[in-house]
Amino acid sequence: MPSLPRLPLPTSHRFLTLSAVSAAVLLLSACGTVKVQPLTDTDVRAQAALDRQAAFAGVPALAGKLSMEEAVARALKYNLDRRTRLMEEALAMNQLDTANLDMLPRVMANAGYTWRDSDLITRSEDSVTGLPSLANPYISSDRSRPAYSLSTTWNMLDFGLSYYGAKQAASRVGIAAERRRKAMHVLVQDVRSAFWRTVSAQKLRDEVRGTIDLAEAALKDARKVEAERLRSPVDTLRYQRQLLENLRLLESIEQELASGRVELAALINLPQDAPLEVVEPAEGADPTMFEVPVQQLEELAITQNADLREHFYNTRIALDETRRTMVRMFPNLSFNYDLRYDADKYLINNRWNEAGLHLSYNLMNLFTGPAQKRLADAGVKLADQRRVAAQMTVVTQVHLARLQYQIAYRQYLRADQIWQADAKIAEHVKNREAVEAQSKLELVANSTTAILSLLRRYQSLAQLQIAGSRMQATVGLEPVLGSVSELSLEQLTTDVGASMRDWSRALTKPAVPAPAPAAAQ
Repeated sequence: MPSLPRLPLPTSHRFLTLSAVSAAVLLLSACGTVKVQPLTDTDVRAQAALDRQAAFAGVPALAGKLSMEEAVARALKYNLDRRTRLMEEALAMNQLDTANLDMLPRVMANAGYTWRDSDLITRSEDSVTGLPSLANPYISSDRSRPAYSLSTTWNMLDFGLSYYGAKQAASRVGIAAERRRKAMHVLVQDVRSAFWRTVSAQKLRDEVRGTIDLAEAALKDARKVEAERLRSPVDTLRYQRQLLENLRLLESIEQELASGRVELAALINLPQDAPLEVVEPAEGADPTMFEVPVQQLEELAITQNADLREHFYNTRIALDETRRTMVRMFPNLSFNYDLRYDADKYLINNRWNEAGLHLSYNLMNLFTGPAQKRLADAGVKLADQRRVAAQMTVVTQVHLARLQYQIAYRQYLRADQIWQADAKIAEHVKNREAVEAQSKLELVANSTTAILSLLRRYQSLAQLQIAGSRMQATVGLEPVLGSVSELSLEQLTTDVGASMRDWSRALTKPAVPAPAPAAAQ
């Protein structure tokens, strides 16, 4: 039986190889297709539940009433935005560690295995005649073999760039620390404001509700009088309108008071449905802050203000970028040393060492170097100009903060005097024995006025606290604390109370250096 014709082996093998490669490419393409996977409500709810659990993890419940010192301590320890700032600072520290490691030589360990389906057969030609050599073709390497190498490479240009990159990373750590300080200043300011508004809500809650009940009872009686026509309709309607106006004012006061507690609970990372009662601290009016010379405040602000210090770090980064640009213009010197092993049986020496020294230079630097240098110098000038402008802005903020504190202090004193007068009037009206409808209106009106005066007094006190915190933030004052993550809540509360007890005393002290950046705080 005659055999069937067969294709030549090379052609058949080439066809099979091409088919296998095509099938592999198609399989990988099918497996590599990514489809859009929209979020489902179930996934969002599950992740939201986990996030909520993580947000309140490790936050102890309130034990009794909340003091101002504990509120600030809880905010510094558990506030979510502050945690974010701490993580940003930790990230900057890790980036600095990575930048320092970039200066080390490159050490590469390679292990590989090569395979081919046919022998590597080569021919040779006579170097004089160009004719094929009479020797038979020869095999020069194995079809399959492992190979290993251990190489060390040191590049002078990469080292220089990595060195100044590490210096820039160190400056960014300082920037992250200053942003953490600024966030802490804002946080303390918000906590003090929300705390005093919570105090006013707690103080006025019962009085507002009692006066609203009294006004609604008086309105009910007035409508009854109107229905029975015991008085002139116009007088009765005017009476009702005055009661309704007082009710509207009382209800607006009640709504305004409700926001302070919500904001305070969010700042100290406390669940909104958790019970929250605060302790009214001693009066926060401190007139001794006016005794500090404004020149001393300016000096403190120039050395301690977080925004201004950040601009100093930015200037350092710009200067280091100029040096990086200059390093790029130098020739590149590199050194390498390799330990190699190849299992090819045709090699006489399977193990060998290699060393090399290379010098190279990018000739395009002759054309692009001056432009890069001008760009880097422009960045330095911009950073300097921003720093100068920031310094003048900080000096202006010092004067404005001092003026705002003086105005807030005077407004608080005036609001306190008005409240004392309105409270006495309301007390006299309440002590009257007459129970006529008109006396109820007078009682409601005077009680509403007294409540409004007390509310304005607390609002003025909150504004005074905000003004004081703003001035402290402008000059860069902050509580002197250790590692917030390592201190217990009780110890942190004690330290915060000691630092906040008398801010003016801290103002009168000589300036001290700002705390060093530390990711653990």
